[in-house]
Amino acid sequence: MATVNAASGRDLRDGRLSSERMAAAVAGLGADVVAVQEVDHLLPRSGHTDQAAMVAAACAAGGPAWQHRFAAAVHGTPGAREDFRTAARTLPDEPSYGIALASRFPVLQWHELRMAPGRAQLPVVLPAGAPQRVLWVPDEQRVALAAVVQTPAGPLTVISTHLSFAPARAIAQLRQLKAWSQSLPRPLVLMGDLNLPGPLAPRTSGWTSLVRAKTFPSPAPRLQLDHVLADALHWQVAGARAERVGGSDHRGLVVDVVLPLVGEAVAG
Repeated sequence: MATVNAASGRDLRDGRLSSERMAAAVAGLGADVVAVQEVDHLLPRSGHTDQAAMVAAACAAGGPAWQHRFAAAVHGTPGAREDFRTAARTLPDEPSYGIALASRFPVLQWHELRMAPGRAQLPVVLPAGAPQRVLWVPDEQRVALAAVVQTPAGPLTVISTHLSFAPARAIAQLRQLKAWSQSLPRPLVLMGDLNLPGPLAPRTSGWTSLVRAKTFPSPAPRLQLDHVLADALHWQVAGARAERVGGSDHRGLVVDVVLPLVGEAVAG
């Protein structure tokens, strides 16, 4: 399993935004299930591409098609006052921004949760030559996207999310997400950019962290903002690591687990 904040395909190394390069970098993680945050869908800045579909196609690499879904947090380009607005639901033909999941395994069910934004604003420093040097970006609606996937060991629920940059709001959203997840099939794994440093995410959720590694900022990470949390330790963790994913400002997390075959006992 892998999770990455893809930064809409923007590369810190040259400032360019490339959906193709981002999709190839995510596929390079070699995961069977991938959670991706900061995903563009038909936005002009990323060439009107469907980044979730491109990630799924890159992961399949000419083999059997992967199933995928995009969940819109907002319609329009974040920070663009003329068209930036909360998404009441995901609309296939509407330019949007949000999160995604892609799976090599069949998806049995999809579920979405929408979490209201707070009042915080995030200062973003713009490149030299821009009309203004700092753009104040308001907090946005956050979403969680869950897929119940049919693995060789039976159904597994995987959730992708990207929580608020305001820590107090992110804590409240994580608690809301946990309550919402109670009706979803177990075992369950939550992956994403939770914007909560270190042990705060597992402590708040009461879930088990499957990987502990600094993920932000990617060139020289100082904090772990990205997490893979399991509601219980159901499997043997064979490996866990943080990896550079193209030029994203976050490192991706990859967790290799050994799933028991159907009929074998599941620990935990």
